[in-house]
Amino acid sequence: MQDPRQLYQLDPDLPDLTGAVMLHQFDGFLDAGSAGEGVTRHLLQEFDSRVIATFDADQLIDYRSRRPNMLFSTDHWEAYTQPEIVLHLMRDDRGTPFLLLTGREPDTQWERFVSAVIGIVGDLGVSKVIGLHGIPMGSPHTRQLGVTSHGTSPHLLHEAGMWGPGKLQVPGSVSSLLEYRLGQAGYDALGFAVHVPHYLAESTYPSASVTLLEHISTAAGLTVPDEELRETARQVNAEVDEQVRNSTEVSDVVEALERQFDMFTESAARRSLLADNDGRLPTADELGTEFERFLAEQPDQRDDRRGFSA
Repeated sequence: MQDPRQLYQLDPDLPDLTGAVMLHQFDGFLDAGSAGEGVTRHLLQEFDSRVIATFDADQLIDYRSRRPNMLFSTDHWEAYTQPEIVLHLMRDDRGTPFLLLTGREPDTQWERFVSAVIGIVGDLGVSKVIGLHGIPMGSPHTRQLGVTSHGTSPHLLHEAGMWGPGKLQVPGSVSSLLEYRLGQAGYDALGFAVHVPHYLAESTYPSASVTLLEHISTAAGLTVPDEELRETARQVNAEVDEQVRNSTEVSDVVEALERQFDMFTESAARRSLLADNDGRLPTADELGTEFERFLAEQPDQRDDRRGFSA
């Protein structure tokens, strides 16, 4: 492997960031409802930021696979949207510093890129690394959004809460590889995946971003104003409710999802799955087994889902 440090330029004039938290969110991988993108955009709008590290996109991005935009004006090229992968330094409302790594997900040199990020984490004394995105789920928008959390240490999950499906083999991402390698290197890292109703997965769904921001703020110990984001979420939810009311087919699907969601929640509560007599939280395997058992007991509802796509 080539020297990972040659992939980026780090500002040499930095304050002491020992103990700071690093958030990361990359464009190009699964992000239902633009949940993670919405949090990133909100943070960049809410706080002043300073770019303290810039990665060499020419080495990491396949331009022919994801061609950058260029602006043509009448008879000449006027602008070029250059792909970026950058690390921002911000401070929350209490002045607590934190980092945000964002930009396009690298197409190549994943291991080298991850090694570079881990090097920055070590050099700056970062205490915790947190990833965020949205995943489509068969749940209704009229119920509280669930969140799947995962991490490199049990104490991180205990702090964050956990809802997991057991073992799954899924396509990899730079974010998941980063968390995995951080754990192997002995660092604290975790991630949050908010459950976005599958019929809203291709839309921008601010409620998902609000839920992610709540979990991130708690896990990172940050104070982030969110009223503007919540107001946007309320407006979008009102529009979704109106569309549901105006379509019998859509309304039937949402009601079916509500019944399924409520039955699963009640079933889990009856079996005390959320905590045993000692207050122990269930493992991911236990939750997955319960979810599979519940689905096996339900009638086939494929007709209820007709017309929607994740």
